[in-house]
Parts: sequence; C-alpha cells; structure tokens
Amino acid sequence: MTYVPTELLTVYLDAGERRKVGRLAFKDRHILFEYDAAFVDSGIEISPIKLPLKSGVFVCPDMIFDGLYGVFNDSLPDGWGRLLLDRTVEKHGINRRQITALDRLAYVGRHGMGALSYEPDHSVTDSDGSDLALDKLAESAALVLDSENEEVFEELLRLNGSSAGARPKIVAQVSADKKRIIHGNQNLQSSFEHWMIKFPSSQDPHDVGAIEYAYSLMAEEAGVDMPETHLFHAKKGHYFGAKRFDRQGDRRIHMHSLSGLIHADHRNPSLDYDTILRVVLALTKNIIEAEKAYALACFNVLSHNRDDHAKNFSFLLNERNEWVFAPAYDLTFSYGPNGEQSTMVLGEGKNPGAEHLQALGKKHGLKNAPDILARIQKAISRWSKHADKAGVTKKSASEIAAKIGNR
Repeated sequence: MTYVPTELLTVYLDAGERRKVGRLAFKDRHILFEYDAAFVDSGIEISPIKLPLKSGVFVCPDMIFDGLYGVFNDSLPDGWGRLLLDRTVEKHGINRRQITALDRLAYVGRHGMGALSYEPDHSVTDSDGSDLALDKLAESAALVLDSENEEVFEELLRLNGSSAGARPKIVAQVSADKKRIIHGNQNLQSSFEHWMIKFPSSQDPHDVGAIEYAYSLMAEEAGVDMPETHLFHAKKGHYFGAKRFDRQGDRRIHMHSLSGLIHADHRNPSLDYDTILRVVLALTKNIIEAEKAYALACFNVLSHNRDDHAKNFSFLLNERNEWVFAPAYDLTFSYGPNGEQSTMVLGEGKNPGAEHLQALGKKHGLKNAPDILARIQKAISRWSKHADKAGVTKKSASEIAAKIGNR
C-alpha cells in the first residue's frame, strides 16, 4: 500500500444539527486550523480556553498533542485504540511513524467520542447486527497485546471506536435487558443503548471487572455523579461496562477532557484538585458543578484511585450551550505514578487525606463540602458490602480494604 498523508480535514460538530466547524491542514510540518465563518457566528465555543471562537488561522503554540489543539486530540484514541491503529496500518505495509495526527483523525471519522467528526472519513461503519461474544473478544484482545495474531486487529479497531485509555475495550450497543450486545458503530437499534465494555489486560487481576463494578456501586452510594454501569457475565469472564454519557439515543454530545481543555499532559502528572475546581468554576460558573468535581476528588483520594490524571475528568456542552462537569469514569483501585496520587490535593500527592480535602473545600467556599466528604467516607467504609455484591475475590477485597480502611 502506498502511503499518502492526509493534508486537509474538514471538522464537523454533530450535536443534533450538523455544523461545519472549520478545517485542519498540514503544511510545512505545522497543523493549521481555521473556523468556518458561519460557525464563528453560531456562538458555540467548542474549546473556549485554548481555541477561542474567532476568525483567522490558528497554529498551536505547544507540542503537547503533536501540534494539535486539545479539543481535536480528544477525538483520538489513546493507549489501546492507538495500538490497534498502529498494528493495522503496519499490517498493510505502512510504518506507524509515518502516520500523522490528521491521518489518525481521518481514521476516527464519524466514530469518535463526543460530537466532533472528520472528513475525509476513513473509519469503518459496521452494520452487522449479530450478537458479540465477550469471551471471544477478550481472547482476541489478549492476542493483540501479545502480538500474536494479525487477523484480529481490524475487527477490534472497528469495535474500539476511538475510546481512550490503556485497557482493551469496545464500544457497543446493549439491549435494555442487558442480554444482547451488538456492534456499536452503526445506527442505534430499537431498545438498545450505547455502552463501553472493558476487558482485562495481561497485568490485571482476573476480577478487575468486578473491582471496577464495585467501585461504581460505591461511588453511586457516595453521591458521585455516575453513568449507569453493569457487570456483564460470560462463561469465562466478567466484564465491566458503562453507559456512554456522550450519547443520548443517537444524539451526540460534545465532550472535552480537562487535559484537552487546558493542555495538561496526562502522561506527566502535574495537576492539583485546586486547579480543577478553579477551571470548573470558571467554565461552568455553577457552584453545583464545582461540588460534583469536589465529590469526585474526595472519592478518588479516599478510595485509593490514584490514576486520576487529566484525561479522567471531562466536560459536556449541553443543548443550552452551557458547560457541565461530566459524570465520573475510570474509577477503580490503582496505585498511580510512583505510588502517588496523579492529581495532588493542595500540593500533597504522596499521602493526601481527609484533612487536605477539608482544606480544599474551604478554600473554594463550598458550603456543602463537609456533608459531601462525610457522605463519601461513609460509602467507602462499606467497601466490603460493595465488593461482595460485585463478586470481588476475598483476596482482592482484603488488599483494597487494607489501603482504604484508614483514610
């Protein structure tokens, strides 16, 4: 296959009415972007901090996302999805190092997270309505991670959508009774909803799905804003799934990660929850949204979810053109970089606790902070109940209890 790089992409916003946002171009080793004049007149700010809505040609001043603005980088797969694309193009004789950011966006096409889409669209729409077998997909994902089987790359790439994160996962449509799972990248079928389902990596314990499900139950009891979650049971494994909050039926919702919004590199943790709360208040201008972010901070710290990097916080642009803090995702037990919290609490990363969270709430004038913190402490104290309901092994439940019991 002869490699021809993508030099021009048209960007669309597919949130209800389809609007042309503008164009991305690759020229002289730089990525250029220009808003469409009609979109400037729309008043819709897709990325108000780094890419304000105005005419003219923009060139990103940093290389955090290889020259892309963060709002477009949010469309790209990270970790698992990037691995699949790299393996697939190399199968066709293209060196992965030749693939540009615009090439990757063309592969995302209309199937990215959130509401942005890109043309030319090199993505694959799958109209196969047959049921998916989770055990078989988990085995295929393991083969890809072990670099053993080239035949499964493209199939998993179709199922992956452009989901981010390191663990293998698929986007799928799930029936209301949770008994049928079909391909996600097609028009929404009657009585189905859009979900994301995860599989274990080779480093994960076999009950990793049950652990994440237990954390979702614990977070829900704690009052953390959560999407619907479910533990899918198959003959050989149990797989965690979450309903996609960037979809309402077949309507797409514009989604922007904190990482992309402020150009914070999630691979080099340097964030503080103090910064996150300031961004939430500045963007949403709503104390209720700040309280949602504070609740998530409390939960992450007290439940020992230390992989709370900048891509694990997001915002949604609602139908009234207002920004809101997105529901929580990727909540599970984790150790973080060098055993520290990826996102610090007022400068403390090694061992943040309730006293730091109390000070954080007080600093931002959150009157409900003491109640929020107490509610989350109570839910986390009931870890054993949630672990038992989710089917977490006694070994894993005990190890986690030992870490969160004194926090």
